Amino acid sequence: MENSIFELSYALDTFYFLVCGALVMWMAAGFAMLEAGLVRSKNTTEILLKNVALYAVACTMYMICGYAIMYGGDIFLSTIAGDGVAGAEEAATYAPSADFFFQVVFVATAMSIVSGAVAERMKLWAFLVFAVVMTGFIYPMEGSWTWGGESVFGLYSLGDLGFSDFAGSGIVHMAGAGAALAGVLLLGARKGKYGANGQINAIVGANLPLATLGTFILWMGWFGFNGGSVLATATVESANSVAVVFMNTNAAAAGGLIAALITARMVFGKADLTMALNGALAGLVAITAEPSTPSALQATLFGALGGVLVVFAILTLDKLKIDDPVGAISVHGVVGFLGLMLVPVTNPLTEDGGASFSGQLIGALTIFGWVFIASLIVWGILKAVMGIRVSEEDEYEGVDIAECGMEAYPEFTKSV
Repeated sequence: MENSIFELSYALDTFYFLVCGALVMWMAAGFAMLEAGLVRSKNTTEILLKNVALYAVACTMYMICGYAIMYGGDIFLSTIAGDGVAGAEEAATYAPSADFFFQVVFVATAMSIVSGAVAERMKLWAFLVFAVVMTGFIYPMEGSWTWGGESVFGLYSLGDLGFSDFAGSGIVHMAGAGAALAGVLLLGARKGKYGANGQINAIVGANLPLATLGTFILWMGWFGFNGGSVLATATVESANSVAVVFMNTNAAAAGGLIAALITARMVFGKADLTMALNGALAGLVAITAEPSTPSALQATLFGALGGVLVVFAILTLDKLKIDDPVGAISVHGVVGFLGLMLVPVTNPLTEDGGASFSGQLIGALTIFGWVFIASLIVWGILKAVMGIRVSEEDEYEGVDIAECGMEAYPEFTKSV
């Protein structure tokens, strides 16, 4: 009887893990649609190719070495043999390959953040080479210090310091933003983005309906992102936890969108769709570090804080001439840090777990510092060896033709 109950629990948790992983995988489509909508039509094909290619690269590199670096042991090929009920009671409450699948889609999410920030002027192959290093080494290293439980270069343990990141506000989102920021700083702004005397020229995306669709896809996929991080659903306790996480994830996104929309109206005098979309995503990022302990009202307020913050973060980066076409650094980096620092508000450090403000700060600095510096080195090497920016002529004509040899909208007149 006991074994039958275990087998049923094992099957349910494994199935839940796989479904949530599939939802997170669908976020790749969300990033692709969002970014394709926020770039100009002449750069659409290339941004779509980047998104689908980086997903394949992430899956392959994480299988080859990333998973082993992050969690130790043999490469993943040897852990597949551990699947099945036999002996699983000592190993896990779900299939190891389900865990790998769930983890690998998180890696792809972190890399997807980079593609939007460097859009419209980065060489395709330089980006893909960076994706190999990011997904195979840079991300798994910081993941080993956080979710993997290893000490940071043998110096200190983030877990012992009171660091907690439920689903990855810092581990996934801020990490992706750190890599993106390093690339943007070496890449430079798009031609015509910044004029003399501090003038900032708006470069409008070609397809806002597509960007809106991408946001809804990401919103839906986030239920798998946060909900799957409960890691189980076969008991009353875990099922209740999953329900709370779903509720709070949705509430935070709604709060973020409303707050960003109102803030943009106050700042610009108009309702700004792109700010509203980024507000929803900011709310989602803000709640990702701890969606299981806040009340629905607290989750809404946390999301609203993210929504307000992202508007001013985007404006500040523009003033600093850091050109991010989709606002990825602000959404995932600045608000990712906010999400980490909000964890102790509803989940303070106790003997049973939780987080401290000092532990969260040290964890955030560790993650961002490692990813940013490592990425800066890799981007710098790529810049010296193969170059990372397309020519001025190719940028003017559009990277679709220069990099891919085809246009996304061949029936329409090219935009500049």
